[in-house]
Amino acid sequence: MSIFGRPHYTSDATQFIDQLKTARPELEEGQRQGRSLLWDKQVDREFQRQAEAARVPQKPYVYQTEPTPL
Repeated sequence: MSIFGRPHYTSDATQFIDQLKTARPELEEGQRQGRSLLWDKQVDREFQRQAEAARVPQKPYVYQTEPTPL
């Protein structure tokens, strides 16, 4: 047995999540659907390459105005 192992211990957060999942079993499926809306996307590598090639470099200080010619 490890001196660091505490198999009998579960934190309050873990207990809360376990109780929540038991009370609402549909919660996990809703999380998966929400994740698929925002994160699980196919990346179009060609479009990404074109967008990076078209990027205009930003000036070091964007609010500085150009001097007016006299």
